[in-house]
Amino acid sequence: MKHMSERAVQVISQADCIAGYTTYIRLIQTLAADKKIISTGMMKEVDRVEMAIQEALAGRSCALISGGDPGIYAMAGLVFEICRKKNIEVFRPEDTISKDRLPPWLELEIVPGIPALAAGAALAGAPLTHDFAAISLSDLLTKWETIEQRLTSAAMADFVIVLYNPKSKKRDWQLGRARELIMAHRKGSTPVAVVTGAMRDNQTIAFTRLDQLDSADVGMQTILFIGSSASLQYMDFMFTPRGYIDKYAVSSA
Repeated sequence: MKHMSERAVQVISQADCIAGYTTYIRLIQTLAADKKIISTGMMKEVDRVEMAIQEALAGRSCALISGGDPGIYAMAGLVFEICRKKNIEVFRPEDTISKDRLPPWLELEIVPGIPALAAGAALAGAPLTHDFAAISLSDLLTKWETIEQRLTSAAMADFVIVLYNPKSKKRDWQLGRARELIMAHRKGSTPVAVVTGAMRDNQTIAFTRLDQLDSADVGMQTILFIGSSASLQYMDFMFTPRGYIDKYAVSSA
């Protein structure tokens, strides 16, 4: 909780209801005391968001929580999808809303958080100092063919590649295939940072090479940073130079 923004803590503390994935609810349980809780497991995202929207339409403030940032691989987009499907008008809290406006309508605030790629990058060093691409290896909602195209394009363009959802018990082959696709355009010695449970109690940080990625300890809470051709490992850190030293001829003395 110490890495949550002040605004996020304020909104959750003031909400009448809190909705979220069971694991995330446990992480903020000290803020959730005496509040109505809408908690669902994996694969129940639509139900969870619809219940949160119903709470808000009934006049109760509801904080729909996500891990990291709500707009990055999280629930904010689904809220807009469902509101659009149900023709629910949405407004920012600072918008001027006519008192005569007919329902259904909602005030909606997206509170920014610290996404896993930012938390993980800070722990790894500075791998995202230059251009990067974030790609999820979960093919539950995206066709694997599309994911492969994105992996190949990012590798060809020499982006640092951030991999979300790299591996789970049911999805155990996708990471190996991703490694093959990236290695077609990148050296095996490319540094890779392996960060699990960033900013949580189970946090671990490790480093490997692209050609040895198959032996890394990777799970669903892991985020991977695969370097570009410029990325370097220095001591127990990984970083990607932006180009300042080359441009301004900074002396190493």
